[in-house]
Amino acid sequence: MGKITFYEDRGFQGRCYECSSDHVNLQSYFSRCNSIRVDSGCWMIYERPNYSGYQYYLRRGEYPDYQDWMGFNDSIKSCRIIPYSGSHKMRLYEREDYKGQMMELTDDCSCVQDRFHLNEIHSLNVLDGCWILYEMPNYRGRQFLLRPGEYRRYLDWGAMNAKVGSLRRVIDVY
Repeated sequence: MGKITFYEDRGFQGRCYECSSDHVNLQSYFSRCNSIRVDSGCWMIYERPNYSGYQYYLRRGEYPDYQDWMGFNDSIKSCRIIPYSGSHKMRLYEREDYKGQMMELTDDCSCVQDRFHLNEIHSLNVLDGCWILYEMPNYRGRQFLLRPGEYRRYLDWGAMNAKVGSLRRVIDVY
C-alpha cells in the first residue's frame, strides 16, 4: 500500500489531504495543490478528475513546489497508485494496430530515436509491468502511464500524437 499527502500551499503548508488509494475525484479535499510528499509507493497524479488531463509520475520523495513534478499549474484532481511488478516487457510498433516494424523493450529507454531509429510509435502492447511514456527524450515532456494491456493507437494511451521520446519502467518498491 502507498501513501501520498497533498498540500494546498508550497513547502508542505496549508490544508492537506493524506491518501492511500486511487481517487477518481479529489476536488472535495482541496482546491489547489502546490506541494506533495510521497511516503511510499509510486503514483500517477492527474490534472483533472477521472484520471484525465496532464499526468505526472511521482516516486517516494518530497515535491515542495508543483514545478518539482514538472507541473504546469496547481491543479491536481485525481490520483492512482501504480502497482509494483518485478518484470517488465513491452512491444512497440511503428504503425497502428500492431503493424509495421516491432521492437521489444524490457528496460528503460532514454531515447527511442537513438535506440530504434524512430520517434513515432503508433501502437504498443504492454505485456508485463507498468511503464511511463514521455513525449521527449531523457524522460522529459508530457507523461503517460502505460499499464499492462493493448494500445492499438496513440489515442488509447491519451496522447494527441504518436511522438515518443523515452520510456521508463515503474520499479520503485513500496
